[in-house]
Amino acid sequence: MSHEYADKIIAVLKEHEHIENQGAMSAYLKDQFQFFGIKSPERKELLKVFLKEHGKPSIEECPSIVRDLWAQPERECQYVALALLDKQARYLTKEHLPLLEEMIVTKSWWDTIDHIASNHVGKIYQSEEDDAYLEKWIHSGNMWLNRTAILHQLKYKGNTDKDRLFRYILMHNKSKEFFIQKAIGWVLREYSKTDPESVKHFIETEELAPLSKREGLKHLNRQAAVVK
Repeated sequence: MSHEYADKIIAVLKEHEHIENQGAMSAYLKDQFQFFGIKSPERKELLKVFLKEHGKPSIEECPSIVRDLWAQPERECQYVALALLDKQARYLTKEHLPLLEEMIVTKSWWDTIDHIASNHVGKIYQSEEDDAYLEKWIHSGNMWLNRTAILHQLKYKGNTDKDRLFRYILMHNKSKEFFIQKAIGWVLREYSKTDPESVKHFIETEELAPLSKREGLKHLNRQAAVVK
């Protein structure tokens, strides 16, 4: 049986359906998902009003509500699920990793994966030392689990575990998958803002896909151009 809270949110989204927007929104994600046609600003405002009326669910309630929203065909439901987890992100622990794994491997695409990786998985591993799930994911045959493991330190800046970052990259540096090559470049670019010398040396000495190198060097090249 579905959670009443989730049912109420879905009903609100359904009431604000915009058929005229659905085609373009679906096309943006390669026609992989259905949409109510609610654009981001309106969706966020609807959720804000809903939360004022109904309150935010507790961390204990979140898993069942999130699962119900994740099961819906319309992509806005997944976005709302992520937003609800954001509200309770500080309470996320390794006990929530099975839920996050479900979300990663179900209805997978960059729009949800990247949010989960940096905002939820990343939040947990700021304090969690048991890396069993990260190791499982980086060794997985599932590309989206690989991408999550690579990107989870995206916002860590000076707290980045450099050895883990580079080790995870080198486990997939020969991947032909666009989303893996792009993730490698992205996380290197972000870390180059904190430790430019290490990233520069890594890119110059390791075998990386051209896309990964290009993305990884973007910030460094911009900085070099400014100095000139």
